[in-house]
Amino acid sequence: MTDTSSQPAFLAGLIGSGIQASRTPSMHEREGAEQGVRYVYRIIDIDKLGLGVEALPELLTAAKRMGFNGLNITYPCKQAIIPLLDELSDDARQLGAVNTVVFKNGRSYGHNTDWWGFAEGFKRGLPDVNRDRAVQLGAGGAGAAVAHAALNLGVGQLAIFDMDSVRAAGLAADLSARFGEGRAVAGTDLASSVAEADGLIHCTPTGMAKLPGMPLPAEMLHPALWVAEIVYFPLETELLRVARGLGCRTLDGGGMAVFQAVGAFQLITGIEPDAERMRRHFLSM
Repeated sequence: MTDTSSQPAFLAGLIGSGIQASRTPSMHEREGAEQGVRYVYRIIDIDKLGLGVEALPELLTAAKRMGFNGLNITYPCKQAIIPLLDELSDDARQLGAVNTVVFKNGRSYGHNTDWWGFAEGFKRGLPDVNRDRAVQLGAGGAGAAVAHAALNLGVGQLAIFDMDSVRAAGLAADLSARFGEGRAVAGTDLASSVAEADGLIHCTPTGMAKLPGMPLPAEMLHPALWVAEIVYFPLETELLRVARGLGCRTLDGGGMAVFQAVGAFQLITGIEPDAERMRRHFLSM
């Protein structure tokens, strides 16, 4: 029998709504085992607990008191958690969203690994595509992180569309203030924007197992377009299937899911994870 008493030990969790099927706990625990540390990762599903976002202060205090090393934060808590934290990283502050909390010396630190996760997946999956113009569907919490990543990746102009036009305009203005005037704009005519674009980035829940369908009419797609998706359950969304059928280069949502977990694992444990191993484990689930 192996003596594990001398191994470093970590306790982490995921706070969010409807997260029972999340692959994040398994990715963290498996990588912990591979690194030779004891790693316990708990799901804290506010739906299942019959709680709402208003329970966040209580949950955060409980995690701190119970010796958690860190938490991942997902929908609908990424913005609501911010006022409850002691410090924010530059990325989390700029994006107005936190997906990773680290507890250290009695203080709580908020980070955002979502944007980095998308960027790392994109660099590997679509390394050499034209990036002059891209269209993004969705301006919510995930959309803000992905748009930040897109402009970091060198997209010349990003046209942002959202059901809430005020939210799209707000995100575009925020990005232009950070990256330069006109780098992001609130889109007005989806058909013409997609027709002129090099790429399409999808950041809405449409296409998830529980929300099947396409986020835009299929006839708007054209073969010269690359298409990047952030939905990863299923990995092959209807958007990706139709786009691939037309000859588009595509990127599934698995990369973002894996690399945000890679970033969070490193922040919570201080250990450099094996990203390729975590990706293989994600794909095996």
